[in-house]
Amino acid sequence: MHFDPLQTRLSRRLGIAHPVFGFAHDAAAVAAICNAGGFGVLGATRHTPEEIEQELAWIRSQVGNRPFGVNLVLPTGMPENNDRSAIEAQLPEAHRAFVRSIQEKYGVQPASKAGMRSRFVRSEESAQAQLEAVMRSDVNLLACGIGSPLEVIERAKAAGKLVLALVGSPKHAQGALTKPIDILVAQGYDAGAHTGTIGTFSLVPQIVDIAGDVPVLAAGGVATGRHLLAALAMGAQGVWMGTAWLTTEEHHMHPVIRDKLLAARSDDTVISRADSGKTLRQIRTAWSDEWSAPGAPAPLKMPLQDILVGDLLGAIDEHEVKPLMHHPAGQSIAYFNEVRSVADVMNGIVDEARASLGRIADENGAPAGTKATA
Repeated sequence: MHFDPLQTRLSRRLGIAHPVFGFAHDAAAVAAICNAGGFGVLGATRHTPEEIEQELAWIRSQVGNRPFGVNLVLPTGMPENNDRSAIEAQLPEAHRAFVRSIQEKYGVQPASKAGMRSRFVRSEESAQAQLEAVMRSDVNLLACGIGSPLEVIERAKAAGKLVLALVGSPKHAQGALTKPIDILVAQGYDAGAHTGTIGTFSLVPQIVDIAGDVPVLAAGGVATGRHLLAALAMGAQGVWMGTAWLTTEEHHMHPVIRDKLLAARSDDTVISRADSGKTLRQIRTAWSDEWSAPGAPAPLKMPLQDILVGDLLGAIDEHEVKPLMHHPAGQSIAYFNEVRSVADVMNGIVDEARASLGRIADENGAPAGTKATA
């Protein structure tokens, strides 16, 4: 039997061709990741329950029996109810004035509708409604970011779904492992969106050692076949990638933002709390610069910051205010400077990993044509 060194216990268990988990907010990209041999995961934190239901059903129609997942961010300490007026009443006037000053400085016209971050309040009520939509679906995996409530995990597992937790430190991993988690994602500082302070190479081996028999995926800065090999060498059973799919043909992206992503290097990303109150690695723009400038107020906690800036962020994209348009992205964005299909990106990662394995064998004096078999 031919032995594939890129297959892992986890990828064989899930029946996927490649140990690559692809996270995207776009259903078409998620379906393409699955059909290219990976495991697609839909980021649905900012989706309404109706959107979650519709998009999960659509993905299933595109991927057949191939497994896929959905990600919800379930932070603790959120308000009980989805009451925007109650949140607005808590917004300090100084922060309101600062947001107005940005709007005036860049000539941002009012939004025609609530923004993606402000059309509902991050609350216990909203999270429960999202979770109900997930539980009604036949999605195979629930990924929990920023909190993995035990009751949610137990309910998902009772419904026959795998549960994955994203962690950014050994302390977070130890907390997650007190619960019946199936997979851990060790997400390093390089990662896009919500990220911690520990670099990927420092973090992954520590999480692998803590996790025992629980499989670990490496995340943060993963872009190439060499990164995939490095992850496997560190003891991970696969990789978790998000930035890789942002510039693909299948991922619906505004042309202005896509051009910024294609041009960005690793040092063109910054960590800011200006979008939601949580740390968010994104491409640097006038938006992040304004919030980090001397005299700028400190961003508010979630969900206050969501409601403070949500409509303005929606208006920025709606009216194409280019200096302020931005998007989350990890430091691996430097590797993605042309529009390609998801399948091309996936095949490139796998092909490079195999070529790198061959090069390692050659450099270590393995006989030409040697193949590992089992």
